[in-house]
Amino acid sequence: MSRHAIFESSTRYFLAPILAFIDDDAVTEIMVNGPSEVYVERAGRLEKTSAQFNSEDALRSAIHNIAQWVGREIDETRPVLDARLPDGSRVHAIIPPSARNGTCLTIRKFSREARSLDDLVRLNSLSEAAQEFLEICVLLRKNILISGGTGTGKTVLLGAITRAIPAEERIVVIEDTSELQLGQPHVVYLEARHGGRDGQSGLTIRELFSNSLRMRPDRIIVGEVRGGEALDMIQSMLSGHSGSLTTIHASSPRDALLRLETLSLMSDVEIPVHVARMQVAAAIHLVVQIARFQEDGSRKVTRIAEVRGLSESGQYTVEDLFTSRLLGRDAEGRLRAELAFSGRRPTFADAPKQEGIAHRIRASRELWETS
Repeated sequence: MSRHAIFESSTRYFLAPILAFIDDDAVTEIMVNGPSEVYVERAGRLEKTSAQFNSEDALRSAIHNIAQWVGREIDETRPVLDARLPDGSRVHAIIPPSARNGTCLTIRKFSREARSLDDLVRLNSLSEAAQEFLEICVLLRKNILISGGTGTGKTVLLGAITRAIPAEERIVVIEDTSELQLGQPHVVYLEARHGGRDGQSGLTIRELFSNSLRMRPDRIIVGEVRGGEALDMIQSMLSGHSGSLTTIHASSPRDALLRLETLSLMSDVEIPVHVARMQVAAAIHLVVQIARFQEDGSRKVTRIAEVRGLSESGQYTVEDLFTSRLLGRDAEGRLRAELAFSGRRPTFADAPKQEGIAHRIRASRELWETS
């Protein structure tokens, strides 16, 4: 019996009180606020359930079992755990004294519903023209930043976009907690390791990124940029490692660039603010904004914007290429939206012809046409 099978069996045993929600494809998130209070997100809405763990110890045992699976620790000196289940679902746990009301466990389930851009089009999260545009931009090796709030589906969208990367390329994926599963044959997955009690055995995203540059990558994908590794990533984009993709927490394309700038300043390399801003503006080509709508829980790409450098006043110049507008509701009451061409063409509109891939243009022809 493999290690994976053993832990899959053991985690299901320890998580028995919430197993029905783990197996329910309609449930996207499970929130345990202590042993006697369990909420789930179903179809984008929160609902309280009657599920309970037998005791605080039973809930804590489940968390320790998950920690064993990923080779991490959680105790009073390290009260927070970021991990994953054997099926890829993301796990966050926090225990007392940091959790005042008792142990908290949150499971964001591994999405089986939307795995490709075709799936996102089918779910009305993306338009066919926008899908084709993004696929061509990947082939053109544009650096793409996916922006959105918590739970908007950034990682799902990132995984879907990566499917456009040619199969013959070597891809290095760097994540804090491994989630992405790419379909290409030549993929190296790197996962950060949190330090033990001695604080000496950790391996950060930034250290992994530095190592990845020595691994002859054709593409580097960072699951989420959240610290000083932003500067390393930006500088690698500027020094020849084009075609990179990552995600960031922000509510608009402009905010995403500002946050990336701020994160780059968190590096131990001291650089002036205006230099950080110039590097961000030069490194990032596209920002894809995704949002979650409270009305029905749907997740949709709302904007695709091109970064066009800095204005004379030193502000980011961002031009919307696609914008979304709501069209009403479908027969099931779900919001319908159209992610349509804004009328503004990208500055690289002639690039597909120059790169010999103009024959791939069909649904997005209007966007690429030049005078």
